[in-house]
Amino acid sequence: MKVAIQGIKGSFHHIVAEAYFGKNIDLIECLSFSELPNLLYTNKAEVVIMAIENTIAGAILPNYALIDEHQLNICGEFHLPIQHNLMVLNGQKIEDIKEVYSHPMALLQCHKFFKDYPHIKLIEDKDTASVAKRIRDNNLKGIGAIASELAAETYDLTILASAIQTIKENATRFFILTNSEAKNLVSANKASIKFITSDDTGSLAQILTILAKHHLNLSKIQSMPVIETPWKYAFFADFIFNSYADYYNAMNEIKDKVEMLKVLGEYTKSKR
Repeated sequence: MKVAIQGIKGSFHHIVAEAYFGKNIDLIECLSFSELPNLLYTNKAEVVIMAIENTIAGAILPNYALIDEHQLNICGEFHLPIQHNLMVLNGQKIEDIKEVYSHPMALLQCHKFFKDYPHIKLIEDKDTASVAKRIRDNNLKGIGAIASELAAETYDLTILASAIQTIKENATRFFILTNSEAKNLVSANKASIKFITSDDTGSLAQILTILAKHHLNLSKIQSMPVIETPWKYAFFADFIFNSYADYYNAMNEIKDKVEMLKVLGEYTKSKR
């Protein structure tokens, strides 16, 4: 299985790849989410893994846009508890650290910890694990990284402080994506859709009523601007269903009530 991720070995995406597909995978590393769709369409990857939301930082809106723009299919999801760790070269102490680098999301999730260490400057970087690797490769003293325990193990760094995220119950939801439109109708009990309502009063409420009427449990709804039409919004929604017939009937009813409806994926709900 050729699996593309944002990040490198030791990243949280790497952890998800092995948890979902097992360790016997061909890992393809990318430093930006925007690189991932092209890997699917050039057959360099069979699936890609993409973070979509975090319980602290919220939704990653550019990734919703990537999925929509490139016609990617959501074939699965995975919820990963996030444990951020401060790591350094072996032998370093926290008093020696002048700068800490990590992904902006990681810095946001750990800002409270560093209030007790005003001598440390926080600097945004492209990826959590890549900073850990750079510290090891260049023998960087006085520099720390915020990354996973796997990154510390992979790059032989010392963890000075574990689980430094501000809110301990911190988790990220990841999508498993392909460019295939094949649907797993047997096991699917969750779906993600995009729709655009009319400008009529109560149009969104009408859609939500249809979902409820067909016993679909709305688990998330997210609005995003329609770039081509100022002040118009599309909605991305996730919902869980017990009966595929209920879901099918709801989609048939909704499509006649909206300006646009697109199914982004049908898949099995993951455990949180």
